[in-house]
Amino acid sequence: MTTITNEEKYVLQTRDLGISYGHFKAVAGVNINIERNKITAIIGPSGCGKSTLLRAFNRMNELYAGTSIEGEIHFMGQNLYAPDVDAVEVRKRIGMVFQKPNPFPKSIFENIAWGARIHGYKGNMNELVEFSLRQAALWDEVKDKLHQSGLSLSGGQQQRLCIARAISVRPEVILMDEPASALDPIATLKIEELMQELKKNYTIVIVTHNMQQAARASDYTAMMMLSEGSRSGTVIEFAETTTIFTRPSDQRTEGYVTGRYG
Repeated sequence: MTTITNEEKYVLQTRDLGISYGHFKAVAGVNINIERNKITAIIGPSGCGKSTLLRAFNRMNELYAGTSIEGEIHFMGQNLYAPDVDAVEVRKRIGMVFQKPNPFPKSIFENIAWGARIHGYKGNMNELVEFSLRQAALWDEVKDKLHQSGLSLSGGQQQRLCIARAISVRPEVILMDEPASALDPIATLKIEELMQELKKNYTIVIVTHNMQQAARASDYTAMMMLSEGSRSGTVIEFAETTTIFTRPSDQRTEGYVTGRYG
């Protein structure tokens, strides 16, 4: 029997991760393992560092002045924050989809093609655009209007376009920060169904305030709270989603997922 190494099973691993903005430590002491081809949800009350933790996985926090990190994040066994690691390459391999759909003010086709060109793609662009839109379950809806503006699409379609744009550079991981919070229930369901298809080829990490969404869509869940006696957010429990929602080990988790607070 072949032994699965940590690098083969886990795409992302944090070790005593801390993230600070200036003198304020937003996240402290996070130790979690993100499993390949699974959906991991990060949940918790507002202000506990969920989005900060998510952005650390592709070094987007560095875009904010005064941000610093302690501890380590390993991606496929390599420390993401090692001096010789290129942050631009990290963001290519670990894509991000934001809370509010943000298509470029370009055609649907160029929304996909532009990023691929920037990253040096030399293949058949028509094939790449179709592949990316199919992966995002959007091709059949837009194949006859590829040269219309991406901004002409509905909110749910725009978000799937942004997912297709992330896919176009062939990432291994897709990060999603509240990807359905601005969408109606039908569009939200489409995003959740899409995530189930995408995890066959990608590892997904999602931040959500929607407990039902976390319970429906994710395989694993990380529960974040402010540390007792400090203003730093940390992961107080990390387990399979069914465990978090039916038999959590921490009373604070139970209180949050049952709606008693948060």
